[in-house]
Amino acid sequence: MSTLNIVNKSPFEKRSLDQCLSRIGSDDAVLLIEDAVVVAMAGTRYESDLKSAAAAKKLYVLTPDVEARGLADKPVVEGFTQVDYKGFVALVTEHDRVHSWL
Repeated sequence: MSTLNIVNKSPFEKRSLDQCLSRIGSDDAVLLIEDAVVVAMAGTRYESDLKSAAAAKKLYVLTPDVEARGLADKPVVEGFTQVDYKGFVALVTEHDRVHSWL
């Protein structure tokens, strides 16, 4: 059974993303929303860790939240797939469970 893991806090604020990535299974996916989207931008100190994670895990970032934070012109870390709200709903329906990391 696969899980969609949703992270909404910036890793510069909380450790939710680190905890999530260290605990999820190989069939699971991670979706960054709200303030967590900032870490999906290339050039942060997390870029190499996220590239490594993307080699083994499915990583997504919610494009409307990227745009809402004025980051639409920034490149996304290699390995992330950008999704809109329709894609968010599709991810929820494709997975058996949804877990939000607070």
